[in-house]
Amino acid sequence: MKTKFLTLALLSCFVVSVSAQEFQPQIGFSTETGAKTNFKKNKFGNNWFISLAGAGTMFFGDDNSDADFMDRVTVAPQVSFGKWFNPYFAMRVQGTGGPLYGYEDRGGTGFTQKNYFAGGHLDFMWDITNYWAPYRESKVFRFIPWIGLGYSQRWSKKEQNIPRTESPSLNMGVLTAFRLGKRVDLNIEVQGMLLNEDYNRVYKRKLSDGIVQASAGLTFKLGKTDFEVIEPMDYALLNDLNGQINDLRAQNAELSKRPKSCPDCPEVVPAKVVSNYAENVVYFRINSSRIDRNQQINIFNTSEFVKEKNIPVKVIGYADKNTGSSSYNMGLSEKRAKAVAKELIEKYGINSNQISIEWRGSDEQPYKENNWNRVVIMTAESK
Repeated sequence: MKTKFLTLALLSCFVVSVSAQEFQPQIGFSTETGAKTNFKKNKFGNNWFISLAGAGTMFFGDDNSDADFMDRVTVAPQVSFGKWFNPYFAMRVQGTGGPLYGYEDRGGTGFTQKNYFAGGHLDFMWDITNYWAPYRESKVFRFIPWIGLGYSQRWSKKEQNIPRTESPSLNMGVLTAFRLGKRVDLNIEVQGMLLNEDYNRVYKRKLSDGIVQASAGLTFKLGKTDFEVIEPMDYALLNDLNGQINDLRAQNAELSKRPKSCPDCPEVVPAKVVSNYAENVVYFRINSSRIDRNQQINIFNTSEFVKEKNIPVKVIGYADKNTGSSSYNMGLSEKRAKAVAKELIEKYGINSNQISIEWRGSDEQPYKENNWNRVVIMTAESK
């Protein structure tokens, strides 16, 4: 029963500490849809962008349908500045302005309102292609709808007796991005701006005035341009270990129902066992030679045994073979072995002359289970 309890405790500790060894991140791509993928948060200075574009602009007011189509079209610049917080969500500020042609019918006499406007809006952008499909930084095409809130002002025109107007705005649109290079995209965008009904100072009790723009331009990416996928732990291994733990718990529960002693049997005097051999294991995390706090007990136990017996201890580092190259794993196992030896010397007072250090990389595997080989094994034996 004690053996099963110890096995249960060991497996429980291992489930807590087990993880992938050499972290090989997916940078710039994911294997699952963006909505199901966790991305590492980039630094503040990364994933910014600035866009410069020219837009064909058309005003929709109360009487504009009476004007010729080409008499209503003007050209305005657009400037945008924003940041992608993950591959499918961004925020930007966009400013636009320039000539704005409206049309007004005053008592049967129609004329074109020619003045200027300027507006800005804060937008929330959703990259559908990276949300519903796997994220890939090198995608040639991206489809990005957005919605925003802003403000627009239209200057007065004294010659035509048109006063200045202003209005909050509800903005929405669709941006399509075509990749030209790592840091440059070609953007084609269509957007609309809903304004107060009296934006053009014509009152006919319609729902609202509006501006529609179709633009083309370039986006320049600043800082780091891609995102890194956060790799999950090896859940298949954890599930298997949890299954073993549950089986052992069931067996221990069954054993606990048995009587502690047999009244008809003579008392058994346990034989005194003197241990001359100790082997302890230190497990390591992802691509790391840092010793976790919960592994210190194994190093402490080894040091106490070495002090008691005044014997040497052998420290051997390993790495698993399913991740990382052979040369990388050899270096990683060396760092792990030296980290444990340093703890024995500096923290637990073992003389360096009593410690021998070896590292065997992933070419030699002490355990059949691949993930269990991210270890340092400490062995001490008195003859």
